[in-house]
Amino acid sequence: MASNHRSLVVIQLSGGNDYMNTVVPYGNGLYYDWRPSVRIEQGDVLPLDDDLGINPDVPVIKELWDQGNVAVINGIGYANPSRSHFRAMDIWHTAEPDRVGDAGWLGRAVREMDPTAENVLTGVNFGRGLPRAMACKGVPVASVGNLETYGLFPDKVDEWNRRYALECFAKMYGARGGDAVREVLGQTGSDALKGADILRTAPGKYSSGVEYGSSDIAQNLKAIAQVMFADLGTRVYYTQLGNFDSHAGQLPVQSKLLKELSPALRDFTDDIKEHGRENDVVILMFSEFGRRVRDNGSGTDHGWAGGAFVVGEPVAGGLYGEYPSLNEADLVEGDLRFNNDFRSTYSTILERWMGLEATPIVNGSFEHLDFLPN
Repeated sequence: MASNHRSLVVIQLSGGNDYMNTVVPYGNGLYYDWRPSVRIEQGDVLPLDDDLGINPDVPVIKELWDQGNVAVINGIGYANPSRSHFRAMDIWHTAEPDRVGDAGWLGRAVREMDPTAENVLTGVNFGRGLPRAMACKGVPVASVGNLETYGLFPDKVDEWNRRYALECFAKMYGARGGDAVREVLGQTGSDALKGADILRTAPGKYSSGVEYGSSDIAQNLKAIAQVMFADLGTRVYYTQLGNFDSHAGQLPVQSKLLKELSPALRDFTDDIKEHGRENDVVILMFSEFGRRVRDNGSGTDHGWAGGAFVVGEPVAGGLYGEYPSLNEADLVEGDLRFNNDFRSTYSTILERWMGLEATPIVNGSFEHLDFLPN
């Protein structure tokens, strides 16, 4: 059984990050044939081996790789892929490629970890809105835009007025009985009340020698660290970085985003070590699909197979899955062919890290990868 201290941090690279320009097949001349304009030059790549290397704008991956703490998941995807952002992300979020799912895989995982919803903060999203991956009926998940100002009616300086407003809110949404909609609203409101006041305490408990940057992803990772170190019982943390939808002007667009990600991830992993939590945290970074093999002169269009990263001290670093062939005969409608079902990565994390039975969460039984020990 996994320790209750084990946490999963998910970073979604929204919009379809270009896999070929992130994990660069710099040793394969076909890459430069397919990418005459939108490419990473061989001399700029940060080598992982003689064939593959990392985009120079995200050097933290290379640094953590050298420490043995990065698993690069190659050729990840699913059968009958979609090039639609909405459908592809829905598939990744629900782990249901063949139908429209009704619950997110992480929401189901939170339900398994806390079936009676005793802790409304078992799962927390950092950013606007609630990702589909975290949504599941009966599962409370807090969604935090800014932890420093998070809470219900935080702008009310006068404590009496705030307490009065909260009391009204509780009466409106805390009532039980009546129709199903009212019941759901009542539970949602009660959970919001409990979660907001608990989360407001996290920044005041936090002290660190790490200075995070001002980017949204840096501040979200800082907020994750604050909640993690406050020991509020949170097991699943979610945040996003985007938009990687680079049909035009891709090189500067992707470069800017990766340059935001790299120092933020370095600060977060340093913060974890400073607080002695490095053995308790695994980070998953993914995107809904890769980009097309041939560039369009300025960018790349929606593709199929992509890549993912699993990062952390507990991770057995290395390459997992095969980098898809760039030979024209092996492509599918000009896209990379997947060889590694994304639910294998999910299953490995769920069972080997979180101590959960993966089959009902990912809707099937999938081979484990060895980036985490049994």
